[in-house]
Amino acid sequence: MSPVLIVVIVVVALALAAGAIAIARRAKERRRIERERLAEQADSHRDEAQTRAAKATSLAEEKQAKRAAAAEAAEVAEHHARIAEEHRNRADQLADESEGAAARSERERERARRHGQKADEIDEKL
Repeated sequence: MSPVLIVVIVVVALALAAGAIAIARRAKERRRIERERLAEQADSHRDEAQTRAAKATSLAEEKQAKRAAAAEAAEVAEHHARIAEEHRNRADQLADESEGAAARSERERERARRHGQKADEIDEKL
C-alpha cells in the first residue's frame, strides 16, 4: 500500500471518528437539555399539585365548617319549630278558654238582665 493511501485512510478514519464524537456530543447535549426541560415541567406540575392540594384542603375545611354550621342551624330551627308548636297549642288553648269565658260572660250578662228586670218589676210593684 502506498503511504499516501495509508495517510488518506487514517485522515478519513480520524475525520469519521471526530464526526462521530461530535454527533455523540450533540446527542448527549440534546438529551441533557431534554432532561432539564422535563425536570422543569415535572417541578412545575409538582408545584401546581401542591397548590391544588392546599386549595383542596382549604375547601375541605370550609366544607366541614359549613356542614357544622348547617347542622347547628338545623338544630336551632328544630328547636324553634318545637317552640312554635308549643305556642300554637297554647294559643289554641287560650282561644278555647277565651270562647268559654265569653260564653260565661254572656250568660252572666243575661242573668244580670233578668235580675235587673225582676228588680224593676219589684220596684214597680212597690
